[in-house]
Amino acid sequence: MRALAEKVTSNGGSVHVIGDRKGPLEFDLVGCNFYSLTDQHRLGFSLKKYLPEGHYARKNLGYLTAIGESAKLIYETDDDNAPLPSWAPRGQAVQAIAAEPRQWLNAYRYFSTANIWPRGFPLDEIADSAPSRATLDGEMQEIVAPVQQGLANGSPDVDAVWRLVLDHPVAFDDSPSLWLPPGSWCPFNSQSTWWWPQAYPLLYLPSHCSFRMTDIWRSFIAQRCLWELGHGLVFHASEVFQERNPHNLMRDFADEISGYLRNKELAALLANLKLEAGEGAQGRNLLACYRALIAAEFFPQEELSLVLSWLDDLAAMGAVEA
Repeated sequence: MRALAEKVTSNGGSVHVIGDRKGPLEFDLVGCNFYSLTDQHRLGFSLKKYLPEGHYARKNLGYLTAIGESAKLIYETDDDNAPLPSWAPRGQAVQAIAAEPRQWLNAYRYFSTANIWPRGFPLDEIADSAPSRATLDGEMQEIVAPVQQGLANGSPDVDAVWRLVLDHPVAFDDSPSLWLPPGSWCPFNSQSTWWWPQAYPLLYLPSHCSFRMTDIWRSFIAQRCLWELGHGLVFHASEVFQERNPHNLMRDFADEISGYLRNKELAALLANLKLEAGEGAQGRNLLACYRALIAAEFFPQEELSLVLSWLDDLAAMGAVEA
């Protein structure tokens, strides 16, 4: 956290830390805005009254505080990710190589020879998604990407099946950035991820689902909405090293079962959903996705109150159309 704060503040940014029940009452770090539970209850956001405590989705309040300060870009991470010397603020326009379109694309295989896949990737697509080291033969081109996912060396973001069976340290190659065109799925996480204003409405993390699925299901919703802007997703080489906090892997496995069983169904439902094109429709598209997923029982009805409050808070800041 000290290394991250130094990197961020030296580039003119600030760090927003969202506390919870297990966290400290104070967080003394230069350039850091720390919000304890007490501080969070004083914020003027309507979302605060619906968010559960002891839940990863409290990060939503951090997104809102940053958006409220007119952040030009938002980088989200966890406290077990340390920035590498190469870490630096990224631009929304990046040099990347376009992947050949396919329904499911394992982005990790463009950066490693290891048998590895990202958390949330359908288990029955792993063997077919990239049977050996995937290669990119195209030319570098400038891509506008309002969401960009960085990889993590050391202990990357993978599912419990991989950790239980194949677990080993990983150092991804410093390969060119990879652009997934609209129509190609690959889950992304919330551990080293860059967002720009036109994608801010899509930052919303759901509360009424498994802890291990909240950012993964968000990633599918975000990708589907990005397609309506004509944008795909960019993966880029590692800028962080993760020294993973202790986890009970069998508990992680249990929390991921809903994804193992239903991730492809969720993606198919979203792919077939009729949404509106254009940046002004982002809020309405997000709401349409959640209404459809609630109807399909991915989320309970209670999730809708949080989504509506999130959109109300964004509308009050001018981040979505009211």
